Amino acid sequence: MSETTEAPPSDSPESADPAKAARRKLILRRVLLVGGGLFVLVGVIWGARHFIYGRYQQSTDDAFIQSDAITVSPKVSGYVDRVFVTDNQDVKAGQPLVQIDPRDYSAQAAQARAQIDVALASAAGVDAQIEEQFAAVDQARAQLLSARAEAELATREVVRYRPLAASGAETRERLAQLEAQAIQARAKVDAAQASLTASERRVATLRAQRQQARAQGEAARAQLSAARTDVEATILRAPVDGRIGNRGVRQGQFVQASTRLMSLVPAKSLYVVANFKETQLGLMRPGQPVTVEVDALDGVELHGVIESIAPGTGAQFSVLPPQNATGNFTKIVQRIPVRIAINAGPETRALLIPGMSVEATVDTRSAKAAIDAIRDEQERRNERARQ
Repeated sequence: MSETTEAPPSDSPESADPAKAARRKLILRRVLLVGGGLFVLVGVIWGARHFIYGRYQQSTDDAFIQSDAITVSPKVSGYVDRVFVTDNQDVKAGQPLVQIDPRDYSAQAAQARAQIDVALASAAGVDAQIEEQFAAVDQARAQLLSARAEAELATREVVRYRPLAASGAETRERLAQLEAQAIQARAKVDAAQASLTASERRVATLRAQRQQARAQGEAARAQLSAARTDVEATILRAPVDGRIGNRGVRQGQFVQASTRLMSLVPAKSLYVVANFKETQLGLMRPGQPVTVEVDALDGVELHGVIESIAPGTGAQFSVLPPQNATGNFTKIVQRIPVRIAINAGPETRALLIPGMSVEATVDTRSAKAAIDAIRDEQERRNERARQ
């Protein structure tokens, strides 16, 4: 006869309350189901968002704020008389920056004015000589008329006395004397004609001298204009609104023309240059919207648009472009600069400095059909080529 041994009671809650353990398993199963459903839902939402929106967003952190800085250089050489600005100062268009000692150029302007006065006086003197010469021409013309009258009279006397001398009514000596007088009269006519010609040519010479004096006056006026331009150029003014940077000029310093004195960073010409990988540029087009995040402005998003895309990679415009046809070749994804215009107000632009690092994100959805169009076009070309 076997004895029945009873098991000792267990201390676990599940053994004490089987219904409670079942409820816990049911709750755990429901939590897992809900969690899994949420996970799947989030994955579906993320996948849909990526398919509709995310895959068309191209980002890069190889981007920087740039500006077309203006180099301030003098047009004339000289000693710096005054410097009106300090480092990092904001200036307005037309504001004086530097003044070069203008005394030498003012003296050149005064010399040019004196040359103009000399040329005007010379032209006035020649005009007076021309008026005098006109009187001399009239006098020479009157002398010519008188000489011609005398020659005509002498010729008639010779004609009248020649028959008389042949008949013996007059002596041959008298005829010879009249013939000599006629020859002298004709010579006087030639001399008077030559004098009249010389007087008339003298007028032409004086007119040429007057033209020369006027030309000298015009040259002096041109020199005066150039001297005035140099005097005005002794004051260097800001061409646009901006901020002074890299100021190297000091008062009393001698500067040469075209040497750098300082740089002016325009306040309204800030833009972003983002270097995207070549694999990101397939759908990029000018005019597409861009989101810009500046590292220095945490949590601030700026907006802009693509202005232009560089016509070559950065390597192509380097001083020593790579020569991939020589030696071993390792394929490296190239980067292409993209210029982005920033849409920001004056307060924000005042905080942006060229060289700051940014992250740019381009929305390329506007060109999402471009790849399909290119692929279809190429397939049509290939089909025509095969035919």
